[in-house]
Amino acid sequence: MNESIIGQIQARVKRSKSGQIFLPSDFKDLGTSAAIRKALSRLVEQKILIRMGQGIYVTAVHDKVFGEVLPSIEEIATSIAKKEHVKIMLTGQHALNKIGLSTQVPMKMVFLTNGTKKNINIGKSSIIFQPTTSKKLAMLGSISSLLFLGLEELDLKQLSKSEIEKIISLLKKEDTKKLKHDLKLAPTKISDFVIKNFVKQMV
Repeated sequence: MNESIIGQIQARVKRSKSGQIFLPSDFKDLGTSAAIRKALSRLVEQKILIRMGQGIYVTAVHDKVFGEVLPSIEEIATSIAKKEHVKIMLTGQHALNKIGLSTQVPMKMVFLTNGTKKNINIGKSSIIFQPTTSKKLAMLGSISSLLFLGLEELDLKQLSKSEIEKIISLLKKEDTKKLKHDLKLAPTKISDFVIKNFVKQMV
């Protein structure tokens, strides 16, 4: 093992902020892939880095109350997407959970992406990057994008009264221009459902 590579990676890690996520590709300028992987494994053994999943490393944040704090699955996914220069958008049950329309927290967090298909295991959880059309990724609303993509997971004919009331409440919080923009991009069954059932009640 080239000890200088370990030293250079360690120095770079120590200059980073706590909670920083690293991929082997972050150190491509320091050596070969094999040498970098070995160096990262050594730093994990020395407890300088924590391995979150295959090829994913992090420096923990140390909180006075909670102790060692690691990044969330969503933070890891966002960091990977940024490093790989791809766009991602949360979908499915996790999207509904994030806006408060569902209490379910699936072990698989699915993101739509303009990148390649990817399945990353993080402990008992997993991150899935699912390629999709640019149309879905063009949604702008922080609420409407999650709602419209999440609703694809549900049987719209079986929504409860409380779920319908929650949807109305969420739509009222969204910027009108962004809502209209996202409605044009939503799947037909979603846009028809929203226009038919909610638009008049939002006025």
